[in-house]
Amino acid sequence: MSQRIVPTVNSSTVFRNGVIWSPDGNTTTDALLISGGVVQAVGDAAKAGSADVEVDLEGGFLMPSFGDGHAHPLYGGLESAGPAVRKGKSVDEIVAAVKEYADAHPEQEWIVGASYDGSLASDGLFDARWLDAVVPDRPVVLRAWDYHTFWVNSAALQRAGIAADTPDPVMGEIPRRADGSPLGTLREWGATDLVSAVMPARDESVRVGALSTAADYYLARGVTWVQDAWVEPADVDTYVAAAQQGALRMRFNLAFYADPRHFDEQVTQYAAARDRVRAAGSDLLTAQTVKFFADGVVENETGALLAPYCSGLHSHGMQVWEGDSLAQAARRVDDLGLQIHIHAIGDAAVRQALDAIEYVVRQNGPRDRRPVIAHAQLVDDADLGRFAELGVIPNMQPLWAQMDALMTVLTIPRLGVERAQKQYRIRSLENSGAALAFGSDWPVSSGAPLDGIAVAVSRRTADGEPEGGWTPHEILPPEAALASYTGAVAYQAFAEKTWGRIVPGASADLVWLDRDPRTVPPLELPAVGVRATYLQGRPAHTAAD
Repeated sequence: MSQRIVPTVNSSTVFRNGVIWSPDGNTTTDALLISGGVVQAVGDAAKAGSADVEVDLEGGFLMPSFGDGHAHPLYGGLESAGPAVRKGKSVDEIVAAVKEYADAHPEQEWIVGASYDGSLASDGLFDARWLDAVVPDRPVVLRAWDYHTFWVNSAALQRAGIAADTPDPVMGEIPRRADGSPLGTLREWGATDLVSAVMPARDESVRVGALSTAADYYLARGVTWVQDAWVEPADVDTYVAAAQQGALRMRFNLAFYADPRHFDEQVTQYAAARDRVRAAGSDLLTAQTVKFFADGVVENETGALLAPYCSGLHSHGMQVWEGDSLAQAARRVDDLGLQIHIHAIGDAAVRQALDAIEYVVRQNGPRDRRPVIAHAQLVDDADLGRFAELGVIPNMQPLWAQMDALMTVLTIPRLGVERAQKQYRIRSLENSGAALAFGSDWPVSSGAPLDGIAVAVSRRTADGEPEGGWTPHEILPPEAALASYTGAVAYQAFAEKTWGRIVPGASADLVWLDRDPRTVPPLELPAVGVRATYLQGRPAHTAAD
């Protein structure tokens, strides 16, 4: 009978009767001994030692727990504090969910929710009047699942002062009806910030609770470390409060948001924010990263491209940092000893991000900086080798490399078929020698690593389309996909000596799966069960939870 509770932090546990795998050399063994939250021995040495608790793996698979190298856990947790629009399969279903929530919460001045499927309306354009029909008297604000877009009702537009004569702001777009009135869709920060600026702040207890909700979600999926890739000052407050309350149940690293409109002020505050996090005194919380956006997203035609969009509506997309300003800002962040983490979707944005990092290396000299370019949806042939040359970690979202509705309805029509075939060059980047790491961008998309790995090793949808995989030359071997979600993320986190592998001295951050994911057919990987997740040797989640 499996023992699932380690009595104390100092007790010892031996795991037997299963496959125990580590990405460190792609090694397997059949026994593991941990004590004091740390790996003590593997294989025969583990069998020879005595233990307080024995866990029968029952033929399952034990491996280092997953890390998520790019996500938004606070946003993800907050989704449960609003209308349940995530599962809506049509505009009508989303509107009905908003009405149900609003009727049940008459005391809330604003109805705020996330995140709806942007492919459910033509060109991703949603009308305020659809929400007005069910909530005409209070502002309604919904985030799209790309988290670059708002859909709002007329009351929200009025509160924000957005009218027919409101010009498109810098770094933003206000789509309009034929008569010039704002439609109700707001794209990118310059536009969404107009509404965010007048929205009431959520109660801090709700925000701390959202981190607990996020931990529940992640630990149930075998994840024990997350890179929060968009942290503003109020978010630092929330994380510090959670740490001081002992409410953090997994590892988080914070990436402070860098905004070109306010960067000169922001950069003077990063070191103090990092020191606040350190002073919170939690070994589960770090703040060593700064997040830049080089562009937007292809679905809004704001991803920055080397060649124009097929429609030409936004020509080459949106460059967030003009001229050499990204390079100069990145250098100032590097001066503080902080890690550079750049969102870059389009091939022009990826090139600008690589150029910025190259400038930093040239100006500041060599050091172990491990810069990250997240997403890298389109990488030009000329830039593929530069990731390895510059020591840049491509943090990819493997789940996105499939022919789903987002791809077929919004992405391919904007890029064209030929250019679309060069998206998500995961295997090409891995073959180039780059330190490929994975993330989910949750709640933009599923935070379950096995969902992403299923696509990484097949390039197929959950329905198995297309047969043989989309762009099959980019399919990744299972062992490499597992390594990209474990040891490679630990490397990104500067934590490869602490977690992400199973060797003596490493923290016992582990996940027990009911089957060996290396041998499971790709389409069945999302159904592989997580029996237990261990953080520092103690169960943080069990299947019975």
